[in-house]
Amino acid sequence: MRRNFLFATWSGGGAVPPVRSIARALRERGHGVRVPADRSLHEEVVASGVEPVAWTTAPQGDATDPAKDVIKDFEARTPLGAFVRLRDRIVCGPAADYARDTLAELRARPADVLVAEHMLLGALTGGEAAGIPLASLVTTLYPFPTPGAPPPGPGLAPASGVLGRLRDRVLTQLILKPWGKGLPALNTARTAHGLPPVDSVIDAFDLVDRLLVLSPRALDYPGRRFPAHLRHVGPRLDDPAWAGGLELPEGDAPLVLAGLSSSFMNQHTQLQRIAEALGTLPVRGLLTTGPAVDPATVRAPGNVLVTSAAPHNTALRHAAVTITHAGHGTAVKSLAAGVPLVCVPLGRDQIEVARHVEVAGAGIAVSKNASPRTIARAVDRVLHEPSYQREARRLAAEIAAETATDRAVAELEALAGRATGRGEGAPGASRPNRPGHHGRCRTDPTGRRPHPMDHPVRINPQVVPLLAGRRGAVDEQVQAGAGRGCVGRGDGLPTAARRLPGSGPARCRLRWPGYAVRPASPAGGAGERLRLSA
Repeated sequence: MRRNFLFATWSGGGAVPPVRSIARALRERGHGVRVPADRSLHEEVVASGVEPVAWTTAPQGDATDPAKDVIKDFEARTPLGAFVRLRDRIVCGPAADYARDTLAELRARPADVLVAEHMLLGALTGGEAAGIPLASLVTTLYPFPTPGAPPPGPGLAPASGVLGRLRDRVLTQLILKPWGKGLPALNTARTAHGLPPVDSVIDAFDLVDRLLVLSPRALDYPGRRFPAHLRHVGPRLDDPAWAGGLELPEGDAPLVLAGLSSSFMNQHTQLQRIAEALGTLPVRGLLTTGPAVDPATVRAPGNVLVTSAAPHNTALRHAAVTITHAGHGTAVKSLAAGVPLVCVPLGRDQIEVARHVEVAGAGIAVSKNASPRTIARAVDRVLHEPSYQREARRLAAEIAAETATDRAVAELEALAGRATGRGEGAPGASRPNRPGHHGRCRTDPTGRRPHPMDHPVRINPQVVPLLAGRRGAVDEQVQAGAGRGCVGRGDGLPTAARRLPGSGPARCRLRWPGYAVRPASPAGGAGERLRLSA
């Protein structure tokens, strides 16, 4: 059955090609697809065979042009400064504008599902207000803290024992705290569209039906535990529309493919050092500058060919080593081809990606300030130590298995099939309760989504789950009290609980990671059992 999908993206460099890839795959299966995006991306969107839609009030940028880039994180002096720019200029600051544009498009031309790049909380707010199923696309490693792994961002290796757990707990709080300053703007956008405020920005990222991570599960830490509504659907390995044709440097020496960010990150110095490093080695170098840097400005030795772009998927068939900034797209394409890496992370998620590559044994990371000599030594080591190629090939086999079927398309088609209610996919239509969705019950027969307190339920105050404040947790206001039909341990609740003083009616917050909490029947009623469902 033909469905209509609305994709939302922004000029976010390497985040664009994976979103475009899924949109194209759905269009090739006969679905209707539209993509609200910055005007600078419209040519790429059209090349994918789908219809672009211009943002009207949301920010317009071009990540390949430093003068037009919205975030300008290359101007930040610290990682925190770069984060603040992302929070205030894309995620939270313009949330009301993204929500307004998205909802206007959905009212003009309804869709069955909204699919948004995960940083566009404003667009997801508009879709939530429209009442249609929501999917969020994470185009890198899952970027939020979870049990079983160090907090993402600083590029920490996994730790164990008391000190390791203490390190992770303290750093998690430090990493999450700066999101708090974005909460007022986000809640302003939500309340303007008739939605309840959220307790934290982090909670808002979970207000989706499906969170699709476009990264190999094998690249993440084995013991990491994820929210119940998250799916690893495999990476998208398509080259960008502007990649062009392939020209290889002459000769038969080992080929080293080198390329840094497709967006502007003030990377000219690193490109020059890479060219100089390759000039000291018995290799051929293919160095792609990307659209943000003029290749004529990079002085290259005779064994290095410098070009603005090349199809990396094709070039990797000939390559022995890849030098990369550890952008997720380039790193994963290289691993999918079984080619080990030398990572020169510049910022953003790249430090984290580089660490995962190192932990997997498929490459080496060096500082962005590394000298040509240091870079050359790293290349020589990866080129001649068999373990790096062996681990890269191991990951290639796992990525091949993960991408044998298009899991992202399957998840989105299944989500579209769940669209029910008034004018399927129309604004105001109902949808199933979402994990992590605060203050929501199933829709009543009139199509209204009541607050949980419309149908108070009773729980035994002796057994209230405690695990509060965890990511993926669900908050529901319930009326506590004693009586028949109360929830107890025999009803399948987790055993972690606390005795509460008194036995009379009282309000409390019931939280449990990965569960939605709702009455056992749509009508609800005092004294009724709660049902917890994943």
